[in-house]
Amino acid sequence: MITPGADGSLLVRGIGSLVAVPRGPLCGAAMSELPTIRDAAIVMENGRLAWFGPQRDLPTGAAALPALDARGGCVIPGLIDCHTHIPFAGDRVDEFVRRVAGESYLSIMQAGGGIRVTMRAVRSASEPQLVEQALPRLRRMLAGGVTTVECKSGYGLTADDELKQLRAIRALADLVPQRLVPTYMGAHALPPEYDGRADAFLDHIASDDLLATIAREKLARFCDVFCDRGAFDVPQARRVLERGLRHGLVPKLHADELAQIGASALAGELRAASADHLEHLDDAGMDALRRGGVTAVVLPGTSFFLGIPHADARRMIRSGLTVALATDCNPGSCMIESLAFILHIAVCQLRMLPNEALAACTANAAAALRLQDEVGAIERGLAADLVVLDCTRLDDWFYTPGRDRVRVVIRAGRVVHESPTH
Repeated sequence: MITPGADGSLLVRGIGSLVAVPRGPLCGAAMSELPTIRDAAIVMENGRLAWFGPQRDLPTGAAALPALDARGGCVIPGLIDCHTHIPFAGDRVDEFVRRVAGESYLSIMQAGGGIRVTMRAVRSASEPQLVEQALPRLRRMLAGGVTTVECKSGYGLTADDELKQLRAIRALADLVPQRLVPTYMGAHALPPEYDGRADAFLDHIASDDLLATIAREKLARFCDVFCDRGAFDVPQARRVLERGLRHGLVPKLHADELAQIGASALAGELRAASADHLEHLDDAGMDALRRGGVTAVVLPGTSFFLGIPHADARRMIRSGLTVALATDCNPGSCMIESLAFILHIAVCQLRMLPNEALAACTANAAAALRLQDEVGAIERGLAADLVVLDCTRLDDWFYTPGRDRVRVVIRAGRVVHESPTH
């Protein structure tokens, strides 16, 4: 691999096209109007973008820096997966086959399957075992161009097991090149020992002692709640998220996935960082998200995996919402690790334009994690997280679903992956 200079300097030259995604959040037409520079170059210093532009305009002395030849490839910002449920343990292959045979996700969940199956596996696993199972997933995601990953707890459903998941995320952050962004999601489902006692469970999982521990150890930046039919209602979700806010945890919401119960309106009220899923988003919810400056995270892989209608991303973009895309990688409703595959679904089935899809998993995904001032864009001073594709134009990548087009991945100015095949 190319080694940067003593001051962390590195030149990427021979770029066929550089998609200079602006800093997010981007909405409406701005998502499709991404500047593109042909025959470009990039200079990095100390892990940051120091200069970019046409190669003919390289600054004096830059040509002598350690250099990576993009060989005519398209360069984009490092991809950001702003919604995953890594780490987890075990699998739910049997449920996948049951759904293919006609059972619904909700009916399986109500019969004691779903999240509770993974809960039992996570409770049985040690922290090192959670780390061991997650590492290969994160490394495959890195090879696919993903340089930032949001990771949620939510499968332990006891204070100790939730802390175990969060500490596993912290351990993983020391083992992979990616930036990992932890989210606490104790209010993911009701465990069997609390059947019929949801309020008591929420008192346990959102206790001041537990939230203070999470804050003190810096185990999470966000607090997420599954607010939907069959999960937690709006007053319950508000209670958990407001408690989290008192301890510095920024709200997020699983909203409007299975039904419209007012979760998106709550996200807007609390000015959450994001509302995710949104298959049942209505006009009132859309207005609330827009007023609250909430990023709408669309998860087309989940709809694809479950065989249900997709969220209406085109309507959200037309309405002026900031729209992001993510995998929702989890063992039950979306066992998809590839963010590139998600982008191809978004373009081919949700009719998002290639530029819109790219903006959704870079600048807008950064906004969903409140990291738009750090990553997700091609701008001087931001982190030098880049992906070199083996095609000259961005459109070529989207034209070839299922084909690995990632040639090189750069994280904080350092080459962290080079494809052995291209």
